[in-house]
Amino acid sequence: MTVYTTIDSPLGELLLVGEESATAKGGTALASVSVPGQKGGALIGDGRRHDPAAFAQITAQFRAYFDGRLTAFDIEHTTRGTDFQQRVWKALEEIPYGATTSYGALAASIGASRAAVRAVGTAIGANPLLVVRPCHRVIGADGSLTGYAGGLERKRTLLDLEGALPAGPAVTPSPAARRPAAGSTVAGATVEAS
Repeated sequence: MTVYTTIDSPLGELLLVGEESATAKGGTALASVSVPGQKGGALIGDGRRHDPAAFAQITAQFRAYFDGRLTAFDIEHTTRGTDFQQRVWKALEEIPYGATTSYGALAASIGASRAAVRAVGTAIGANPLLVVRPCHRVIGADGSLTGYAGGLERKRTLLDLEGALPAGPAVTPSPAARRPAAGSTVAGATVEAS
């Protein structure tokens, strides 16, 4: 059964869609996280049940992340994509909290040619798990904020929260004091050192 809920966040209302799962913590495997107006965002249709309780543990992790107490999500998810998309998405998951990488560097990390940078960007744009799978940490080679399905202001908000904004004339990084202590645990997820 497909279930969904919405939660408030600094990005606006997040739509969480999941599949009931006997093996997932809290009973729900996350399938999608999207924001209003997102290109390719999830839609609520027939056959989906509104069930906030099914997302209690997931919601707790989002709250901890947005409060600056969580740097790595521990959420079972179920997303489908091509083999290439899966490789790109796995590489996204390896970008540490508080860090950024470029599209070219990400392409190189999966063994894709320089000519495949556009394909990497397209795969990133198809990421159904905004925030959880940190596509916001991929920026232009020149440090510019480019390409984010949720909008560049939301990308800026996330990078600011993580203290990862690239240096530039109109960009000021967040203080390091907003980062949680390494080794602490929030809603089943361990806070990692950045």
